[in-house]
Amino acid sequence: MRLPFEDGRRRRIYLMRHAQADYFAPDGARRPEPNAVPLTPQGRQEALAMADWLSPVPFDRAICSGLPRTVETATLVLGGRDLPLEHAPALKEIQGGDMETRSRLEPAEYAYAMFRAGAPEARFAAGEKFADFRARVLPAFTAILEDAAWTNLLLVCHGGTNRAILTWFLGLGLDTFGQFEQDSCCLNILDFDQMDGTGIIARRIVRALNMTALDTAKTGSRHLSMEWLAERHEKAKKRGSEG
Repeated sequence: MRLPFEDGRRRRIYLMRHAQADYFAPDGARRPEPNAVPLTPQGRQEALAMADWLSPVPFDRAICSGLPRTVETATLVLGGRDLPLEHAPALKEIQGGDMETRSRLEPAEYAYAMFRAGAPEARFAAGEKFADFRARVLPAFTAILEDAAWTNLLLVCHGGTNRAILTWFLGLGLDTFGQFEQDSCCLNILDFDQMDGTGIIARRIVRALNMTALDTAKTGSRHLSMEWLAERHEKAKKRGSEG
């Protein structure tokens, strides 16, 4: 929309986390390559429900990280629109250490890693540094903002990636990462006012955070997404030791 009192326009980002991903094999074991996992049947239902929510939105650009779980989520949400789905690899999820290294972590180290992101040299699951991760994500995100050609953007990323974007959008630092829970297939709606000619962003407006189409009142669980993953990981380790 055109701004009513200034020479500029209001643009909108529909920022999503991918739907529930199939991180664990049928026997409960953690899949060795998290970057390659698809959605679960539950995840596909989440994405279809979000597609219904967003069916009236006239998207004119769609981007995902390119990992299979974001490609599948975005494709379902777009619902057959004649719109190319672009891939932005710099927006992929923060990378943890290898499976052997992760197996030595205490559950709390994994479950609450996002709350420690502001600590000096903090890493996610013995892998990528949070500071390096944010430095990877933000240039790619701001480059998307600088493209004036779109008005309504679908951007499907990851829990960590969304935290990097949301904290920047609100002028916050790494120490606030943990405060922005991102449930599977959640939706955040972000508006920004951009001035004609200069491209300066005059205002950033948060319309909605962490909305989910299948559980709007958040009654299904009070677990954090990382707590859920840590619990599943601990069960997988226990099965492996017993086997």
